[in-house]
Amino acid sequence: MPGNSFGQAFRVTTFGESHGPGLGATIDGCPPGIGLSPQDFLEPLFRRRPGRGISSSLRKEEDLVEIVSGVFEGRTTGCPITLLVKNQDQRPGDYEPLRHIFRPGHADITYHLKYGLRDHRGGGRASSRETVGRVLAGVVAQKILEPLGVKVLAFTVELAGIKAEERDPEVALQNPFRWGDKRALPLIEKAILEAREAKDSLGGIVEIVAKNVPPGLGEPVFDKLDADLAKAILSVGAVKGVEFGRGFEAARIRGSQNNDPIYRRKGAVGLCPGYLSNNAGGILGGISNGDEIVIRAAIKPIPSIGLRQETIDSHGNPIEIALEGRFDVCAIPRILPVLEAMVSIVLADHLLRQRAILHEPFSSSPAFLPRGKEC
Repeated sequence: MPGNSFGQAFRVTTFGESHGPGLGATIDGCPPGIGLSPQDFLEPLFRRRPGRGISSSLRKEEDLVEIVSGVFEGRTTGCPITLLVKNQDQRPGDYEPLRHIFRPGHADITYHLKYGLRDHRGGGRASSRETVGRVLAGVVAQKILEPLGVKVLAFTVELAGIKAEERDPEVALQNPFRWGDKRALPLIEKAILEAREAKDSLGGIVEIVAKNVPPGLGEPVFDKLDADLAKAILSVGAVKGVEFGRGFEAARIRGSQNNDPIYRRKGAVGLCPGYLSNNAGGILGGISNGDEIVIRAAIKPIPSIGLRQETIDSHGNPIEIALEGRFDVCAIPRILPVLEAMVSIVLADHLLRQRAILHEPFSSSPAFLPRGKEC
């Protein structure tokens, strides 16, 4: 089963199944000397784990990290880092009635058609619990980005068809949805409760913003920064669409409206451009331009619902099923740290690739800055 690895200079391989012994990630290419401890993983794993909030599954997992390799006396060694999270609340027996049934909206039938068999215990590798390994790798990636002041944050801008008319960061950071519209927050909470009562699920739109990204990241032609970011985000199971900057709206306007005028920042040393708008979303020609990178991802409704649905079994017989168990109503907010992690992984990978081009070693010092960041 190929396709479990991602990245070049910073290469991540995830492993494990939803109801197996555990899950994790192996990271190759992380520079040596970076401080790393199990405590670094607590906050993002806490945000990702089930059993939290009104939209979440009732599965209870502590998600404690074991650093298996690649770290010595609290610092990375430059060797492969292996991180493991053991499953503690797996209940594979709950899925026994689904051994020969394909759940609508899930990858059950495609895995079966591809491999001739599948792990019916919560979907195996197709389960959202697979994202544990992504979050682990994202923490390590963020450690590489920290000296540059790069910060990646995901916010919910639409849920259940309700749009956030305001984007107050202080309000967003005070609720698990990262929802910035205080007046509309009760509306989305009500929508989630109503969907849960109706045994249904909801989708939404997440905006990911990467601040302080240096210019020059991205490789023409096939490894454009936005191309790699799109692949990374779309590789998350619940994501069905992605756009950058003005996105699909750019198709409805003229070039004079879509272009971002460039100016030279006052007091800058050397070439230090600024932009009067950010319709490009921080990327031009597949290369970061120094502005904020802005991405939006469309999140589909969770396919596990309690309503009766038509399907077939492994013999092709038509049946109806109504799923029962510990299911999320919405992938939001648990998907937020996952998307942050995937963006961080891509940025760390391209940062290390850019340093190789410039023949400049990595340093964890704040003075470590790529060319073009003189300002």
